[in-house]
Amino acid sequence: MIKILKITGILLLIAIVIGGIYTLVTYTKRSNKVKENYALLGNEATIINIDGKQFRDLNKNGKLDIYEDTRANVNDRVDDLVSQMNIEEKAGTMFITMIGMTKEGEPLDIPFISTNAMEMAFSFMLPPSSEMIALKKMNSFNIVHSYNADILARFNNNIQKLAERTRLGIPITIATDPRHGTQNNPGAAIFTPSFSQWPSSLGLAATRDTLLVHEFGDIARQEYNAVGIRLALHPMADLATEPRWGRTNGTFGEDANLSAVITKAYVLGFQGDSLNSSSVACMTKHFSGGGPQKDGEDPHFPYGKEQVYPGNNFDYHIIPFIKGAFPAKTAQIMPYYGIPMDQTDENVAFAFNKTIITKMLRDSLKFNGVVCTDWNIISNSKMGEARAWGVENLTPIQRVKKVIDAGCDQFGGEMIPGLIVELVKSKQISEKRIDQSVKRILRDKFILGLFDDPYVDEEKALKIAGKNEFITKGKEAQAKSTILLKNKGLLPLAEGTKIYADGMINPEVLNTYGQVVDDIDDADIILIRIQTPFDERTDFFLERFFHQGRLYYSNEEKKKIFNLTDKKPTLVVVNLERPAILTEINEKCDALMADFGTSDEVLAEIIFGKVNPSGKLPFELPFYMEAVQKQLEDVPYDSEKPLYKFGDGISYE
Repeated sequence: MIKILKITGILLLIAIVIGGIYTLVTYTKRSNKVKENYALLGNEATIINIDGKQFRDLNKNGKLDIYEDTRANVNDRVDDLVSQMNIEEKAGTMFITMIGMTKEGEPLDIPFISTNAMEMAFSFMLPPSSEMIALKKMNSFNIVHSYNADILARFNNNIQKLAERTRLGIPITIATDPRHGTQNNPGAAIFTPSFSQWPSSLGLAATRDTLLVHEFGDIARQEYNAVGIRLALHPMADLATEPRWGRTNGTFGEDANLSAVITKAYVLGFQGDSLNSSSVACMTKHFSGGGPQKDGEDPHFPYGKEQVYPGNNFDYHIIPFIKGAFPAKTAQIMPYYGIPMDQTDENVAFAFNKTIITKMLRDSLKFNGVVCTDWNIISNSKMGEARAWGVENLTPIQRVKKVIDAGCDQFGGEMIPGLIVELVKSKQISEKRIDQSVKRILRDKFILGLFDDPYVDEEKALKIAGKNEFITKGKEAQAKSTILLKNKGLLPLAEGTKIYADGMINPEVLNTYGQVVDDIDDADIILIRIQTPFDERTDFFLERFFHQGRLYYSNEEKKKIFNLTDKKPTLVVVNLERPAILTEINEKCDALMADFGTSDEVLAEIIFGKVNPSGKLPFELPFYMEAVQKQLEDVPYDSEKPLYKFGDGISYE
């Protein structure tokens, strides 16, 4: 036994040594490669003074070019810059993907060890910044970290300084998924504590208040601008006509006209009446409507690639774009992953579909802004296989050509500009066609003022992001979005009411008006906060972040809830990410509320009557799961005898 242990110890030591050597060699190689990449960059821009005005000499040629002249017409500036770009620079401009940063706000080039598992995972998964900026000449990225505002601002300044050192000094556009809710999903939304906190998109719709939604957009715009984020990869104008869909939480519900007015207010809040230097550009998604997923399965995954229209209701899903996004002049559009089954001349996903992008979006609807694909539709990545639905048989270069031929301008989640270079050099795509897309992308950069001054004030960022008036307005929206569905005389609570609380993060806030007790026997009422049910799935990396599948509560979940409701008068508050089946819970409780990211603090104000609930449901709540299975994926409010209907919601008398 001793001999075996000794041998085992020696083998373990050898393994550790070999592992250490491998890590050191890998680290050294990557460090050297990073240095080589950054060595490709030149000097920072100098300042040219003319008639008392200062201009950035971005191409470092000692004279003022048209594209550097802030006084020149935007189209002239775009044309001048494109005329100076080589095909490698044009190709790099047509890609946008995730970029990492360190907790100090430095560009991420080398993986690091961290106690934060997600932070460390991203450091290993995301490509080196030096490779994308210096070698592949990319100048658009979406960020996934949520550090303090000054760190985010510092990161912006650091990578803009790198961009300034490229041959033509093309600034970087920083984009992001939504950051103002409480959800944290790297595929859809990013929780950012340094920003003000608002209800989810469903909650904004539940307020029925377009002025409040416009205020949200304007506040989010200020917070984004403060840290250097200039492109919002939102809103979602998709319709949640299929209740099981895992991305329902990002929509404005199932009603097309409600979604349209909310989408319009949202975009106007971010962009203003027209795109300008203080705007944050919106990439509204997902044209032509990504909600009617077969059986509710999401097309991030191969089992969800089909969008179906059993109700022949395709046109209904375009209404939020026609009446909302386009009148608000959304700067950009993103198509979704799915295949609109039997709606066009070929069953291929939206971004590969010329009928959808060119004939419908470009020619019929006259949209001439940037069209960017959703992430990773061309090549496999550490996030999973390429979501090249309908064109799985094509090679990556053939997929790129098909996307460009379809009418798209930019590739999301990819960093393969060499394929575009190859397509042009082999004359499969004309450089004139590439110029068309590059000009659209650059035009937004110019209008946003990035060529004139892409830098932000790190100290000012701390003062703007999450400032008190923004936080207050976010809480107002949380309160206004909360829906009272049932009240058998329980609410509002009298001050001093003794409460046994379950499922709250900060139950102590109830002591402001009442008294939290630890023993149910001492309580006057029970307050339970619950989540929307879902199936746990882990076959793919992103699945763990997507709440999909069942909408009913399991026997185990119901038992836990009913063990409480049977003992005292009970208020149940359910966070609705999707239309949960609440039939049995509704019968058991004395009061039922739905929320969309309402904090415990705001909830306390509502249940004690300091605020009167006024939210209205943005979708139906089904009575039972069989009714959900009978629904048509593309048709709104068609659930059989719903427990609560679209628009339901009561207030205190």
